Parts: sequence; structure tokens; C-alpha cells
Amino acid sequence: MTRGLTRHIVLIGMMGAGKTAIGSELARRLRVPFTDSDAEIEAAAAMSISEIFARDGEAFFRARESQVLGRLLAGAPGVISTGGGAWMSAGNRDMIGARGLSVWLNCAPELLWQRVRQRPTRPLLQTADPKGTLLRLLAERSPVYAQAGLEFLSQAGDSIEMSTTRLIAALQAAAPDLIKEPS
Repeated sequence: MTRGLTRHIVLIGMMGAGKTAIGSELARRLRVPFTDSDAEIEAAAAMSISEIFARDGEAFFRARESQVLGRLLAGAPGVISTGGGAWMSAGNRDMIGARGLSVWLNCAPELLWQRVRQRPTRPLLQTADPKGTLLRLLAERSPVYAQAGLEFLSQAGDSIEMSTTRLIAALQAAAPDLIKEPS
């Protein structure tokens, strides 16, 4: 009585959109592996993303991110959460499209800000105007995020469980062949 996936579900979107929280709950309910690509990068580098950015720069980080994403996508289908910038790379979009369904967790700017404003672990927000930086990144990235296979709107007040229930329904409607029912 196990469920499964015919291909990966890859969650994309801004920092604070809930990719890791919703992704882990989604994987638990579907009984498939969950992997956070940022956590995999940190484990491989034996340092935090902030430390990688500080020591080696964003370009180095993005190259490692693409390598890790390729490795994850080569494995058995599961749920993968990506860093906010991973989808900006055309190569990453192609890799994800070949092996999975991309899902944009679209979140209102104020909700994103509420979730990330107290988090010092966000290297791109270590600026004089972190909220302005977040809003600029959102404006730049949204047209590219909109290329995802599925857009899922986060709703303020939704619990992780409620969001996951709505996401499963959206996935079943958009890609009926994606989730294998228990046999």
C-alpha cells in the first residue's frame, strides 16, 4: 500500500514561501523521499550557505547548486525543495522539466517579509534595505517563476497541513498521472 510518483515534484519560489515546510509534509503524505537542495549543498560543503556566499561568492554557490540539483533529479522520484534562485538558471529549469514537475509556491510579499525578516541566514538579504531587496528579487524573479509547470498560491492563515492538502488537490488536477495511488 505505498504511493509513489512518476516523476519528481520540485518546489520553487522565494525564500520564505514554505518550500521546505510544505515539501517535507507533502513527501510524508505521499510516502516518498524529501530533499532540500540547500541542505544538501551545506552538507557537501560542510558549511552554511551564508559561509559559502561569503567565502566563494554567489556564482560558485550557483554552480554547486546546479550540480546538486542534477544529482537529486537523477534519483528515484521524490519531493525536492530548491533555493529561491535555483529556478533562475535556464539549465536548472531544463533539468527540472526533464525529470519533474515544477511547482511555484507563490506567496504575497508581506507574508514573505514576515517569514524572513528575523532570519540572519538569508545571505541575499544582508543589505542596508533587506525588505527592499526582497521586493526587488520578487519582482525580478516572478516572471521566471511563472514558467513553472504549476503555480500554487499560498494563503495567509493556512497551516502547513492545510496548504499541503490544497497542494495535493492541485497536483492531482494539473497532473493526474503524477501521483501513483496505492496498489
